[in-house]
Amino acid sequence: MMNFVGKKVRDDVVSDLGVTLIPAGSMLDEELIGMLGNHRVDLYNLELLNPAPNPVINFVDQAVLRSKELFESIGLTGKVPVEDVKGEVIPLVLQVSQHSNLFQLFESVKAVDEYTYQHNIGVGILSTLIGRWMELPDEELEILSLAGTLHDVGKVYIPADILNKPDKLTSEEYEQVKLHAEFGYDLLCRVPYLDPRIPLAALQHHERNDGRGYPLGVKEHEIELFSKIIAVADIFHAMSSRRSYHEPRAFYQIVEQMRDGIFGLLDPVIVTLFLDKILEKLIGEMVLLTDGRIGEVISLNPHQPLAPLVKAGEEFIDLSRRTDIHIKSIFIPD
Repeated sequence: MMNFVGKKVRDDVVSDLGVTLIPAGSMLDEELIGMLGNHRVDLYNLELLNPAPNPVINFVDQAVLRSKELFESIGLTGKVPVEDVKGEVIPLVLQVSQHSNLFQLFESVKAVDEYTYQHNIGVGILSTLIGRWMELPDEELEILSLAGTLHDVGKVYIPADILNKPDKLTSEEYEQVKLHAEFGYDLLCRVPYLDPRIPLAALQHHERNDGRGYPLGVKEHEIELFSKIIAVADIFHAMSSRRSYHEPRAFYQIVEQMRDGIFGLLDPVIVTLFLDKILEKLIGEMVLLTDGRIGEVISLNPHQPLAPLVKAGEEFIDLSRRTDIHIKSIFIPD
């Protein structure tokens, strides 16, 4: 059965008595759909607007396809074709990271299937985005993009049945997965004239400021800046994507858990910058609430930015007062 939530009507929807129920261009939510049902409007007879194609998704797909081919070659040859990655993948990563709509960008990089390859590109793009927000120069951004895209290269030596296991890993399997950081470092250290921050990012992207990360348990001052940036991008992408053992987490859960350090102690300056930039972009966005309604973010609460004022239909909902309702996701129409 077709899901009409989030679809836009092409024309005015008029009742049998000639009264305009909703104007052309309106986005359907559960309240409007219920109202149309009360007026016995057949939703399947409505003319709906077709969304414009999103070229960003095409660029991401191209990058994922090419990176998959290159990563598969690494598994066979033991050599990282850095020049091919730089020439064919990184230009796409850099281009997508400049997309004007932040939440469309996030949606385009979410992994749905073939997580490993989509994750490589997603982390490359998100790392580059953070680097732009940190006002890194272009030369540094290109190095960061390459480091982010190659951060998990060591997974070519981890058995696919472990990487794609639908159930919780055993302690032995988890220890085997953790080896990807050292495998990636070793692979990238063999590449002549490669910026040393790139193999370091592969080694350190699971390290944490409090020393509780892996593989070496180094602390804040010992972790390179690019590694810290990639760690933030890595967690955000992993939690917002569908994986073999979990569905994407709700938007409010991801933000709360990253802010509270649930995934380990990340660099607080980078996390704060990343989350603040996301939250300030919420104003004017359509969001799906945990009670199933779709609404528009009207204003942010400076003390609780994750609990803004939302207009759903004719109702204004102050999420700072309604602790039973949260933002499940940013609504990107099909």
